Amino acid sequence: MNRITTWLKQPINLWKLFGMFILSIIVFFTLVRIGAFGKLPSFEEIENPNSNLATEVYSADSVLIGKYFVDNRSNVAYEDLPPFLVKALVANEDERFYDHSGIDLLGTLRAVVKLGKGGGGSTITQQLAKNMFHNRARNIVQRIMQKAKEYVISVMLERRYTKEEIIAMYFNTFDFVNNAVGIESASRIYFNKKPKELSIEEAAMFVGMLQNPSYYNPRRFGQRTLERRATVLRKLMERGDITNTQFETLKDNPIELNFHPETANDGLAPYFRMIVAEQLKKWAKENKKTDGTEYNIYTDGLKIYTTINTRMQKYAEEAATQHLARYQKYMDAQFKSGWNPWETKDGKRILETACKYTDRWYALKEQGLSKDDILKNFKSDKHRMKVFTYSGLKDTTLTPYDSVKYYKSFLQVGVMAVEPYTGYVRAWVGGPNFEYFKYDHCNINTKRQVGSTFKPIVYALAVDNGWSPCMVIAPGQVRIGNWAPRGGSGGPQTLIQALKTSNNQMAAYITKQFGVNPIIDLSRRLFISSDLPPYAPICLGASDISLEEMMAAYSVFPSAGICTKPQYILRIEDKDGNVVQNFATKMKEVFNDNIAYNMCQVMNGPVGPGGTAAGLRGYFNYPVEMAGKTGTTNKNTDAWFIGYTPELLCGVWVGCDDPMIRFLYTGTGQGGRAAMPVFGMFMQKAYSDPKLALNKNAKFFRPSDSSLVKDLCETENETLISGGDTGNWGQVDEENLDSEY
Repeated sequence: MNRITTWLKQPINLWKLFGMFILSIIVFFTLVRIGAFGKLPSFEEIENPNSNLATEVYSADSVLIGKYFVDNRSNVAYEDLPPFLVKALVANEDERFYDHSGIDLLGTLRAVVKLGKGGGGSTITQQLAKNMFHNRARNIVQRIMQKAKEYVISVMLERRYTKEEIIAMYFNTFDFVNNAVGIESASRIYFNKKPKELSIEEAAMFVGMLQNPSYYNPRRFGQRTLERRATVLRKLMERGDITNTQFETLKDNPIELNFHPETANDGLAPYFRMIVAEQLKKWAKENKKTDGTEYNIYTDGLKIYTTINTRMQKYAEEAATQHLARYQKYMDAQFKSGWNPWETKDGKRILETACKYTDRWYALKEQGLSKDDILKNFKSDKHRMKVFTYSGLKDTTLTPYDSVKYYKSFLQVGVMAVEPYTGYVRAWVGGPNFEYFKYDHCNINTKRQVGSTFKPIVYALAVDNGWSPCMVIAPGQVRIGNWAPRGGSGGPQTLIQALKTSNNQMAAYITKQFGVNPIIDLSRRLFISSDLPPYAPICLGASDISLEEMMAAYSVFPSAGICTKPQYILRIEDKDGNVVQNFATKMKEVFNDNIAYNMCQVMNGPVGPGGTAAGLRGYFNYPVEMAGKTGTTNKNTDAWFIGYTPELLCGVWVGCDDPMIRFLYTGTGQGGRAAMPVFGMFMQKAYSDPKLALNKNAKFFRPSDSSLVKDLCETENETLISGGDTGNWGQVDEENLDSEY
């Protein structure tokens, strides 16, 4: 000890010790810089930090309709930050921010001397480094090493970015809890505002949260958050950024949150966004970044620009909800009357399968329970729960098994609105409520029997082969091989008259004349890719086809013979605004404009007096020309209506997820009642909106040189054609019949 004391008394040795200390610090930080204590980010990573950015989905009218994210974060430029937010940050977190180069030696020394009680030594840049590149330290050793890395990274950040950019990055990376990562998300979630719209006291609250966002969570700890906000405001006053009068006024103002929680499911058009996400994942596998890596739609901050019109989407969702809220009562009445399909073999199988996909089933299975024991638990163990109703959530007590039955008994819906000339999807409603019913009923993979909505394709084949809409035909009772359709008269009718009443005999007669294969070939040209069995009942819509495909097929009529495939993504941009890919509508000419116009005249029948959708004008009363077709499948399992004006095509499907749950009577289950009202209400809302600027007097395009157009069938003297029994179409299922009439 005496030798050490003697050695230290020599000035030269003190300088040696000081030099060794300085050298050790230099060596230590050099080792830190070269990654001896753990990898540091490269200059490339500093310039392009790997922070999770939410992918944003925009409508055609430039509205943010939803996000895909791991962290709900979007970047905001410094120019879009309110001045008081920046001033409050500097005042509270780093008073010498504009004077240092990432490390505040005075602040660090103060923190060491006062053991952190006089404020932390971390600069804003250091805090940014921690937010971007480090996980939380678990012990004192890790904390020391983490601090050293923060020093090095801070210097690297200061060399690469301006002070303003560092402030923006800091606010963009901070987690304000409640699924609000970054100031853009936080402003919207807590106050339903953009950052630049924040008031002084709102900005002060966010800066106060920086110290500990969980501890100063305004939703849970309002009083302590208020006190912390007052501290921030006091700092602003002391620096002269606000007056004493402003401070005294603002510090006592209550925190008035306008809380809007966000999840990946929140926002407009949730079913649509789910389908877009699936398409984006496929796109990401086929299209790589410039460095060869795959895009990640949840972290890469892409911007997806879609064709959806927010006003039309809102109207479609409202129309679907309004109709189903009313029409569900008819389905409920069937169950109340004693109808119980769940006691059948198929019913029990459907319920058991549905139970197996619940979290409760998985949990009980993990506990080692057998299938029989799990089912017993499902049927006997009652629970208090909230269930969905169209009038709001309802408190009730049900067994899990009865809960599955309850939700399986709900009517489902699919609605698509498309601009026929461009193929742009303007509205997409895949179900009644996304939170409770996740299955989408619009997309190309969701197929249901289409019924009489398929008949216009059959009629179009005839018209394309020279048949006039005014041709009078007496098909009689048509038989094709061993199959004969039910429903409809075989007496003399024009094509217009026959489609108006959805005459099965006429559709069968046309099929008999041309064959099944030409119908299938035409369907393929109309972008229908679903399986179409080569049997005669195809003419009555006995095939399962998606709503998306039917919308493509119907687009050919109002578009002067040009068939357009529904298009719902316009372009994709990366996080820097660079266009990664543009998308174009797939289209092809299928008919000439004469044929398309004639089919518009034929399809005007069902929506006119005496047609299967004659009640449409009770919902939609503008003079614009309109055409369409109802569809009702065997045993009333599927109800359809697809209609169009010169500017807008809209298709609606209504039914239950499981075909065995159906309307017992055609009076309630037919397309003209179960589906058509959704179309009518949507069109009424859309055409009534002056901002959409739809033409209430629009007419279908009429070719100037038309030789086939016949406006007044009664003035024509067409030859009566009688049907006969020819052809052998093979063995078919007689249940595949259209029950509509």
